[in-house]
Amino acid sequence: MPDLLIRNADIVVTMNARRDELSGADVLVRGGAIAAVGSGLVAPGAEVIDGAGCVVTPGLVNTHHHLYQTLTRAVPGGQDALLFGWLKTLYPIWARFGPEEMFVSAQVGLAELALSGCTMTSDHLYLYPNGARLDDTVAAAGEVGLRFHPTRGAMSIGESAGGLPPDSLVEGEAAILDDMIRVVDRFHDPRPGAMLRVGLAPCSPFSVSRELMRDTALLARDKQVMLHTHLAENDEDVAYSLERFGCRPGQYAEDLGWTGADVWHAHCVKLDGSEIELFSRSGTGVAHCPCSNCRLGSGIAPVRAMRDAGMKVGLGVDGSASNDAGNLVAEARMAMLLQRVARGADAMSAREVLEIATLGGAQVLGRDDLGVIEPGKRADLAIWDLRGVEAAGSWDPVAALALCGPTRVRHLVVEGRQVVRDGQMVTLDLPRVLEQQRRLAARLAG
Repeated sequence: MPDLLIRNADIVVTMNARRDELSGADVLVRGGAIAAVGSGLVAPGAEVIDGAGCVVTPGLVNTHHHLYQTLTRAVPGGQDALLFGWLKTLYPIWARFGPEEMFVSAQVGLAELALSGCTMTSDHLYLYPNGARLDDTVAAAGEVGLRFHPTRGAMSIGESAGGLPPDSLVEGEAAILDDMIRVVDRFHDPRPGAMLRVGLAPCSPFSVSRELMRDTALLARDKQVMLHTHLAENDEDVAYSLERFGCRPGQYAEDLGWTGADVWHAHCVKLDGSEIELFSRSGTGVAHCPCSNCRLGSGIAPVRAMRDAGMKVGLGVDGSASNDAGNLVAEARMAMLLQRVARGADAMSAREVLEIATLGGAQVLGRDDLGVIEPGKRADLAIWDLRGVEAAGSWDPVAALALCGPTRVRHLVVEGRQVVRDGQMVTLDLPRVLEQQRRLAARLAG
């Protein structure tokens, strides 16, 4: 792979310890890593990207997604429902998925993320109908070229046992644990610079047993992989925990081994002060999903309080059936605006939310090799052209990324390879994939 030189960028937003923003700077990439950052860099034979008029940031990191849901956007019956009613509308549709639906929907979701500046994403896949496997989404990520942290999710308590999902979508807990072992052994790469890591992720406290939550935590620690689930997403979620378990969600998580630096929870809209203190003290991370929380009427997560307490917080677009978009830089803007609605106009700055979207997400996913533009870090870079109509007239190009745009990246580099060039995917034939997506969606709707 030849060297890559990003030359003469208007600003390079490093996210280093000093939060340096370098004007008229170059970034040299060699062997998938950042080799040098500065001015007037020379690299004979390198491929050159002209950075004039552009801001370069670390690639954005998406800490929570359900890629399969890109096939079920704007579904009637679920458009105006709260979380539990929304799930009951969509479960029967998802039960008709198979390997092709999982693969194609993941391709589309990953491409959408890439075009919004995302270089690394997690994915929470917790249902496996009709022969679908985690392998389907792993294959899609390999084609698209994003850094991937899929999680082997699971549901084991169906309607007949008092759970939310239909019995056809749940699995036996012994089979779940066996497949968790299989996917970790097959796919997980613990090395620095890994393109693929695997986590373990029972869906939620209302769709699996206490025993599976505990056993999964033990397995994850044995395999040295991360843990992920939904937690304290809305008032219904908290009420369920109080009624069934006799405690709030944070206490339930702690009792079962679900706190620590190797754990991150999605949503956490309804964490109270004691739970925030618990998660901060234990190093537990949170994936904040502002657009989905708005769409489902779940509320505004206390991100300001989380950050002030020293918690690790990243952004997540959540599933495209509850967002209904997968644009991570747009998610950053929404996160900033919601904290201002809740706490005032000075509650969160544009630069802070960009930090959450980049370095914050890398920290949540345990990646100290990402999220910063400095020598030795992996070369995951988003290059934003500020000369378009969205940012026209902006005085502060860094703040403009969160305040006005652009919302689509000009170039995207992952592990030193271009995934987006001049605003277009270069790793897959996106029009062809979108046609497949339309065909599959029409079949599901028919």
